[in-house]
Amino acid sequence: MLRKLYDRTLLLAEHRHALWLLALVAFVESSVFPIPPDVLLIPIILARPHMAFRIAAICTVSSVAGGALGYAIGAMLFDTVGQPVLAFYGMEAKFDTFRSSFNENGALAVLFAGITPFPYKVITILSGATDLNFAAFMGYSLIARAARFFIVAALLWKFGPPIKTFIEKRLGLMFTIACVLLIGGFMAVKYL
Repeated sequence: MLRKLYDRTLLLAEHRHALWLLALVAFVESSVFPIPPDVLLIPIILARPHMAFRIAAICTVSSVAGGALGYAIGAMLFDTVGQPVLAFYGMEAKFDTFRSSFNENGALAVLFAGITPFPYKVITILSGATDLNFAAFMGYSLIARAARFFIVAALLWKFGPPIKTFIEKRLGLMFTIACVLLIGGFMAVKYL
């Protein structure tokens, strides 16, 4: 089953609309969607290594634009949209305590969430809800998301075929590691 899903993802990565789908996933992931864009970013770069940095740029711009939407949700729609999203990630009860101290370290939180498996959407919504300076939010988001996606692109561009072989030989292990990172990010949100 895992092999079929992997093969379908690789076929999707070669589709002529794959970059549009990646842009859409990166955009919505930054505000509400739980699946990170790396799920598409990696196979698309493996399918088109000559476009690695263009693909990373598309993912970065889309993700930061989605981050602006997350910020807007937090700033303007916190009660109706933002709070239910934070409740989904287990942050609702801690929000009032967190709000007062967030802006002191908000820029570092944006950097941390933008680079790591920590759910970036939580920070985008919190940044808007706590009125973190929007220009600082956007600047740090751009730095963090570009670092994350361009490092992945550079590694896949340089070592693509061996990485693809490694992933294919150890598909179960790679899937397990990806799930652990994803679940770890959600657990970090819940218990931090």
